[in-house]
Amino acid sequence: MNFSAISSEDKQAALSELRSITADFAARGWFPGTSGNLSLRVGGFSPDRFHFAIAASGKDRSIGNHEDFLFVDTNGEPCETTNLKPSPETMIHAKIYRVTGCGAIFHVHTVYNTMLSEYYGDQGAVPAKGIELIKDLGIWEDDDSIQIPVLPNYRDISKIAKLISGSLKPEVPGILLRNHGIYAWGKNALEAKRHLESFEFIFEVLYRSLLLPPGPAKKG
Repeated sequence: MNFSAISSEDKQAALSELRSITADFAARGWFPGTSGNLSLRVGGFSPDRFHFAIAASGKDRSIGNHEDFLFVDTNGEPCETTNLKPSPETMIHAKIYRVTGCGAIFHVHTVYNTMLSEYYGDQGAVPAKGIELIKDLGIWEDDDSIQIPVLPNYRDISKIAKLISGSLKPEVPGILLRNHGIYAWGKNALEAKRHLESFEFIFEVLYRSLLLPPGPAKKG
């Protein structure tokens, strides 16, 4: 679908949804400085030709205004004349959309996801097992376990984008960049938000578990 064929109502609805979720995440402290970016696909789900709204580069997410987002195409290039610049990480969003077919991607930097991505960085994945919120990722197994991929955080974003196809796990709707942050996605903004919240809960549990002393010895 051509960008010009997308209705103004659909564009404004996407922007309104992104601004609402941005305000929510900012209130939780998930956008320190000018970090993080959220995006939402608009106008169809073709794997080869699509458009999405994404947070502009260099904006303080805690201060909402009408120039927080812009629309870009499959290659991350602006679809309209604008003074706003897409973040270099737009390339990562575009690749995730292309590979997964998802409808929304949310990227945040938190203390827990940053520290765990570094702690498990050499392993290439953060392991999680038996945590209830894993079910909110759509995994319903007794004593379920997942491996959340950790990718190296290269300065050259194109090098990261090239790793995405071979790193994603179909059952895990998220990836970490080492010592940087998480990208979580879903079929729409509501599902992406739920997945991100679940990941952040899992990360906090894992981090706090590392601080606990050994548990009491089992009897028998």
